[in-house]
Amino acid sequence: MGSERKDGSERKFATDEGSLRIHQAIARDMGTAILTGKHKPGDLFEGEIEASERLGVSRTAYREAIRILIAKGMLESRPKAGTRVLPRARWNVLDPEMLAWMFAGEPDAHFIRDLFELRGVIEPAAAEFAARRRTEEQLAIMDAALAEMERYGLSTPEGRAADQRFHNAILAATHNDALEALASSVGAAVSWTTTFKHRKKLLPRDPLPDHQAVHRAIAARDTAAARNTMAELLRLALADMDIALAEPGG
Repeated sequence: MGSERKDGSERKFATDEGSLRIHQAIARDMGTAILTGKHKPGDLFEGEIEASERLGVSRTAYREAIRILIAKGMLESRPKAGTRVLPRARWNVLDPEMLAWMFAGEPDAHFIRDLFELRGVIEPAAAEFAARRRTEEQLAIMDAALAEMERYGLSTPEGRAADQRFHNAILAATHNDALEALASSVGAAVSWTTTFKHRKKLLPRDPLPDHQAVHRAIAARDTAAARNTMAELLRLALADMDIALAEPGG
């Protein structure tokens, strides 16, 4: 397969990317380029040798980056046919890492609304199940998450992490393995949409009371109220997002 490059250009690439390993940084940059339309579905990538030399990285690092993007459904690679960008319908858009790439720049407004529609299908039902099945321990996790949200606020990383824990605790309280499996994707959607909303300035509305209403309904085992308060939380969150999207640069 030829010799691997270990020169200064690769070491500089690794240093510039901080904690990311080289192949992860390459995958991020390539994935972002696909998400932003620089590389479109059907586009053919250059060969491994040419690409690794242009980037100043080893062929192994470039190959691993391609494998990451193949696993996310963004690329396909075939012998003699080369490596091509796949149609968007094939992408694993709920992959937490891909969500991070999307929100690193200017996310597509249509996709943001797709996320909220998905959450609107999943989370009200999850809240209803949680009201029926939650344990005292799970209720305590939600309570602790709300306390940290109140302490730090959603404009801080600590507050957003607490928000993510609150929503994840609801999914866990469903005691439904299929719903729990969505926790990483739903949690990432919660985190990145909240980050986007607060990136320019604090929003005028405090969403904490909406979360507290969901918590009260789950604690009271009121299934109808749990479903309805979660649906209202998401409706108001989307309205906040519309404000953020309407801002200059949003």
